[in-house]
Amino acid sequence: MIDRARFEDLATSVRVLCPEECMALARSAADLFDLAALEREGGDPYVLLWRTEHSEAWLNNWRDPRDTGFHDHGGSCVGVYVLGGRARAEALVIGGRRRVTELGAGDSYAAPATGIHRMEHEPGAVTIHVYSPPLSEIGHYEVVDGELHRHPGPSDKVSPPSPALSATLADRPGD
Repeated sequence: MIDRARFEDLATSVRVLCPEECMALARSAADLFDLAALEREGGDPYVLLWRTEHSEAWLNNWRDPRDTGFHDHGGSCVGVYVLGGRARAEALVIGGRRRVTELGAGDSYAAPATGIHRMEHEPGAVTIHVYSPPLSEIGHYEVVDGELHRHPGPSDKVSPPSPALSATLADRPGD
């Protein structure tokens, strides 16, 4: 059980945050957790830590491997902190080398409000995601008949993988 009152001091912004501020806030939220004390089995794998007018934060307990597929956050930037385990972040790059960032415990990642990216989480990874402004939708991307399509979705649903888009990008080298 997570006591949301512990996060009130973190969620006091009076304006929309930039990606680096979201990343720093995710790191500060992580300081309030004892990873060994977190319930790793059962319970909700996605726990809302706070939601204000200017930001929201989620604790994600990735019990199974998870590929978010390429997606955007409907105009919200994000900062991610890896509390435990491993994850990978990849920005959607067109006409250049793939940019895959390997993340382990203690690492952070940020994406701009205009960015399209995907995250892969290994089983057992625990991450904190801070969005600003709060999520209103998630756009999912996929290749359909050779064209890139965006499919809007609600912010409270997990984003599906992008198998055709990922396969298209897999033909290009990473850095």
